[in-house]
Amino acid sequence: MSSITTDQGIVHYEVYGRGRPVILLHGWLGSWGLWQETMAYLGAFYRTYALDFWGFGESGKKRETYAVSDFVDLVNQFMDQLGIVHAPLVGHSMGGTVSLSVAIKYPDRVSKIVVVGSPMAGSSLAPLLKLAGQRPIAFLLFNMMGPFRAFMKYYYSRVICSDPRFPDMMDRDLSRTTVESFLRSIASLRRTDLTPMLPQIRVPAMGMYGDRDLIVHPKQWQPMQNGISHTVIERFPDAGHFPMLEEPTRFSQTLKRFLDDDYPNP
Repeated sequence: MSSITTDQGIVHYEVYGRGRPVILLHGWLGSWGLWQETMAYLGAFYRTYALDFWGFGESGKKRETYAVSDFVDLVNQFMDQLGIVHAPLVGHSMGGTVSLSVAIKYPDRVSKIVVVGSPMAGSSLAPLLKLAGQRPIAFLLFNMMGPFRAFMKYYYSRVICSDPRFPDMMDRDLSRTTVESFLRSIASLRRTDLTPMLPQIRVPAMGMYGDRDLIVHPKQWQPMQNGISHTVIERFPDAGHFPMLEEPTRFSQTLKRFLDDDYPNP
């Protein structure tokens, strides 16, 4: 377990492997733990870093804001402190939105981008997530945290992700959030629309999307492909929002090929 101290709070991260750096970014209500299997595979070839955003996992939770823009600056500070000049960013869901935003705001930091089930526009989020970004709903859910966590375990295990380990992972990560990180991060994501800015991204990009995704519209790969000139798309017909858990072998091998420059040019 490692951490750095930033001007806005402690950031927890894990690192595994040797070689060129790759940075992995989790999604809403997640943590670095969702990347463990991916890190175990990539670590044989790359030095993999997976961090917890402020307000999630083991990172600090004493902030007033948890917006996408805050996480963009977090990545920049993280790279500064670890001496990483530039690297590929791999982001799941909200983490992919952050990855794309880093490439727009700090283009010299990013050598490649991989997004996994990520929204290009917050309007593509499922209705349940949009509701969670409203303060009365967020407070109601947190005041009923026990039943809410039980519902989420059931909902995610039966509907969202087929990996039997996932409900306990989800429950653990949910227990580490606060009402403010829960509310403000998803509200910010809901308001985000990267579509007009995607043409600014000049580095190679890959979108990995599950056709059965019920969290983010599964066709969000289309605006990504239309907006970023150097984009390849990998679709997972039998996976939902978490292809790295549902099809880990294919996911990891596809990711490595892209990072290795061993992927057909779009």
